[in-house]
Amino acid sequence: MGFYLKEGEPYLRSAYGILICYWNGTVHYALYLMMITAISLGWTYRSVGLYWVGSILMSLVTLLVGTVIGKYGTEIRPAILLNIPYMLIPIWAGKKIYGIPRALPKVTADQVAAEQRKWLYRRPLDVCFVIYLLFAAAYTLFRGFIALECRFDTCVTYAYDQEPYLLDPVMYPKIQMLVNMFYLLPFFGLALYGLFQPGCEWMPDLTMVFAGAIAQAQFSHIGASLHLRTSFTYRVPQNVVSSFLYTNILFAVGAELLAFRCVTCPSFFLRGVPRNKNELEKKVN
Repeated sequence: MGFYLKEGEPYLRSAYGILICYWNGTVHYALYLMMITAISLGWTYRSVGLYWVGSILMSLVTLLVGTVIGKYGTEIRPAILLNIPYMLIPIWAGKKIYGIPRALPKVTADQVAAEQRKWLYRRPLDVCFVIYLLFAAAYTLFRGFIALECRFDTCVTYAYDQEPYLLDPVMYPKIQMLVNMFYLLPFFGLALYGLFQPGCEWMPDLTMVFAGAIAQAQFSHIGASLHLRTSFTYRVPQNVVSSFLYTNILFAVGAELLAFRCVTCPSFFLRGVPRNKNELEKKVN
């Protein structure tokens, strides 16, 4: 193993690489066992599979791009090519998993209609999710600006005093923030739309994919920010560790709860049910 880390994939010795391996060996391993069990017993594994697809693609994009352009770019060995099938197979599997029929919810048309007639203020849980999505979008955009080396005083102060890991020359944190900005921001916008507009059937699937992606990204980012393999200069200062953990854990947990809400209570997202009487009359006509 030591030989492989030295001559095969030396970037896995970084704090971020170590956290990626931890996630692969625990969460991804558990997801593989769950999918194998479901396949063996003839159960559906659509949600678990979509969660895995989001998680593994997020980890590979950040790891490979960060390795090529970061300080480990001079230590690339032929073994990095092993990641090509490791990335292509999840894309193929994701297409197959998405084609699995959805499990039909055990709700009546009347229950669906009643749920979809409720405006946002009558759904307090969804109000909380709207607040979370607005916070997450702003936080993602802010850290994306820092990754782009924005010179605003607020960005510079935050980077040096709160998350100096964003300045680490390994480039993994910068790439992670840029991936978040270009892919998570559109997701947050779509999720906000889905919570306001009934009948968005894509919400359960979309939230599961991005819940997996955000969980993996935050686990690796939080762990690497505090890991001993990260230079002391770029570790989170001791006096702000609590606020750093609260903010980043909230960022991750909110996405998991949103996905759980969409998958377990999908009535609001089912298509084809009119929202009010006027819409019903138009549909009949």
